[in-house]
Amino acid sequence: MSDSMLSTVIKPVHREGYPFIGIFVAVTLVLFLIWQPLGWVGVVLTVWCYYFFRDPDRYTPQQPDLIISPADGVISLIEPAVPPVELGMGDAAMTRVSVFMNVFNCHVNRLPVAGKISAVSYRPGKFLNASLDKASVDNERNSVAVEMADGRKLAVVQIAGLVARRIVCDVKPGDVLETGERFGMIRFGSRLDVYLPDGVNPLVSLGQTMVAGETVLADLSFSGPARVAEVR
Repeated sequence: MSDSMLSTVIKPVHREGYPFIGIFVAVTLVLFLIWQPLGWVGVVLTVWCYYFFRDPDRYTPQQPDLIISPADGVISLIEPAVPPVELGMGDAAMTRVSVFMNVFNCHVNRLPVAGKISAVSYRPGKFLNASLDKASVDNERNSVAVEMADGRKLAVVQIAGLVARRIVCDVKPGDVLETGERFGMIRFGSRLDVYLPDGVNPLVSLGQTMVAGETVLADLSFSGPARVAEVR
């Protein structure tokens, strides 16, 4: 098998995954000792665990002014909403775009724009289904504000889901990152909300599949209407 073919199957693993993969491997060995068919079930679950924590490279567009999806998944909500109060971004509604991640999506999160991290705030909460609208308010979350070169701010919020029990954020105030750089992950099912700056409309639609670090979410220089799509 060629290197290019191997790279489509074998992906790097996020460091958060190593303890879990080790546990799955150990349990699988025990299951084989108990009953071979159970061992094969363990093999399947171990492969899933490895797949969940995969951390592939992504090819981020380099054009200026692009806002890129911070997560793999599906656009579940597009609506006006006030950003988390703990970020200190005011009480005016901004366009919120939500990306819902199921347990088969890659859960490594990437920064949607280049800029300086101006605020990071964790807030404990519930573990409701992350696809629900009220999850943005009630669920455990970690909020990050990014100040761009022109002074405008964007917020990206990691929201725990029904089975998610840990939000990982690797950035702190003052850090400067490029678009598409990794900044954290959530395990297991979960959601990310992006609050777009005033006057910026999304270039995605409900139900659209997103690729973290690659799919264009919005364009800061585009003043046209929000995108509308149809199922074909």
